[in-house]
Amino acid sequence: MNRVNQSTVIKEAINSCLDSGVTDKKDIYTRVVDELGVPRPTVRRVAGDLRNELLQKIIILQSGTKDVPEEDE
Repeated sequence: MNRVNQSTVIKEAINSCLDSGVTDKKDIYTRVVDELGVPRPTVRRVAGDLRNELLQKIIILQSGTKDVPEEDE
């Protein structure tokens, strides 16, 4: 499995855990490692990528709201 494909599968597994109501990060990592058989550091790396992607989307969606201070360019 190539890295991009593996990352996509791991992100889907993480999202599945979150959708199932799992809120403990260690539990999520353990479930993904057990389910997919990938190394834990890989799951942590992909989880970090997922967090960054979601934060970027949140920032985009918050732009234009009055609650978010404008950043100086």
